[in-house]
Amino acid sequence: MIIPAIDLINGQVVRLYQGDYGQKTEYSSDPQGRFDDYVAQGAAQLHLVDLDGAKNTAARQLPLIRELLAHTAAPVQIGGGVRSEQDLVDLLDAGANRVVVGSTAVKSPAMVMGWMEKYGAERIVLALDVNIGPDGVRRIAVAGWQEQSDTTIESLIEAFLPAGLKHVLCTDISRDGTLAGTNVELYRDLCARFPQVAFQASGGIGSLADIEALKGSGVGGIILGRALLEGKFTVAEAIACWASQEVR
Repeated sequence: MIIPAIDLINGQVVRLYQGDYGQKTEYSSDPQGRFDDYVAQGAAQLHLVDLDGAKNTAARQLPLIRELLAHTAAPVQIGGGVRSEQDLVDLLDAGANRVVVGSTAVKSPAMVMGWMEKYGAERIVLALDVNIGPDGVRRIAVAGWQEQSDTTIESLIEAFLPAGLKHVLCTDISRDGTLAGTNVELYRDLCARFPQVAFQASGGIGSLADIEALKGSGVGGIILGRALLEGKFTVAEAIACWASQEVR
């Protein structure tokens, strides 16, 4: 599934380079128009990141999020600074079909497993952003990539499987925002190890060839951000590309 994504700061559609708020590019002041266009082209799932909420939960753009989701004709998964059960509830109540949880899943795994039990594992996506060391070890970065944890992505997924883990959004940090291609081998390996998990590939996709390269990797979704904003290809072209790969 192709999953178009937008990141929001103060109602503006933006992109950060490698998660750096100091390297911000503004693309649009009309997130609703952007979502409407993606849906019109066939998007069946959307992704939204509240970068204000990620930085400061008190600054979460809930009124805008509610308005956006009320007028968007496709389900939207939302992330950005989900640190408490109230944060989770606020986003579900705003209309999110799934809530994306990142650093909190690493720092407080038992709490997040409790959320899965209470609200359903289907409603929660673990966002696991990895730095791959020279030794090939995939350690998860937290706090907006400002901190490196000692936790590997494999060990965290193993820990969450008994809680019914269904969705993992995985980003190779070195590829994010670069348009330089995605880490196909990372996804092939993770999907083979954990076939019960639906992985969403994120980071680095800059061409239709990058989408084709993920064919057969096992990923269930492909997050597209900057490439769409910069017109590298359209949502419709991406969907057609992925569909044509699936039927071969």
